[in-house]
Amino acid sequence: MIVVETIDKIREAVKGLQSEGKKVAFVPTMGALHNGHLSLFRLAKKHADEVVVSIYVNPEQFGPNEDFGNYPRNLERDLTFCKEEGISVVFTPSDEIMYGKGKKFLSIEIEELNDYLDGGSRPGYFQGIALVVNKLFNIVGPDVAVFGQKDYQQFQIIHQMVKEFNHDLELVMAPIERAEDGLALSSRNAYLSKEERELAPLMYNTMKKVVQEIQNGLLEPDSLLDKEQQQLETKGFKNDYLSVFSMNRMTPVSQLKKGETYLLAGAVYLGKTRLIDNIIFEC
Repeated sequence: MIVVETIDKIREAVKGLQSEGKKVAFVPTMGALHNGHLSLFRLAKKHADEVVVSIYVNPEQFGPNEDFGNYPRNLERDLTFCKEEGISVVFTPSDEIMYGKGKKFLSIEIEELNDYLDGGSRPGYFQGIALVVNKLFNIVGPDVAVFGQKDYQQFQIIHQMVKEFNHDLELVMAPIERAEDGLALSSRNAYLSKEERELAPLMYNTMKKVVQEIQNGLLEPDSLLDKEQQQLETKGFKNDYLSVFSMNRMTPVSQLKKGETYLLAGAVYLGKTRLIDNIIFEC
């Protein structure tokens, strides 16, 4: 495994692999790696000959009152994980490498796809993600890129960006990796206290209950969603959103149709920790 910090070095490494006829998969991360990331690496291996990982905490996707400064960072541990997983190349750029110095004149704007879910709750969040992923695709030049379902809205926005910006690569979505009690794995789970960690799986259990009711014939779930959010509040959660959304446009759906596929997505705060989760289901 080689670790590189500059654009020239990562391009040289990836082009070297591709010149040997090898297919290269890319998994962008912000570090603080856990089993969820490792599942992405393993899926990437199934779609390519070599896997490249980036570790970079992107400042452009954090709001002024968010946790950029406190976001968990442990590069040495992350590199150990990557080596154990057989990653070929790890890209660890600095802010200066990624964004240069001086005033920036260009940005990426997003219409409609970020009006709800995390896009509605975190202004500028997906613009920052689209910007850094666009740059990483241009820098790395992979054949395949792997992202997780837990950030489904992110996947849809990147999918559209690949289509509209003509990136020559295949996108693969990995299923959500969960702890034994159902909690979706996330780097931010490290913020949870012991008591909060024991309570956290209730969010997923609530979502499974809602999906079961819908699949049993409930086609107008808004009242049930309101009720379940109230129940979560009584348990100590602070709700951000919990709703059924269209799979492609990321807009709320109140009247469901039999045979259609939807996304149930939610976000809550438990103490200072923000948790997100989703379930893809057929009505």
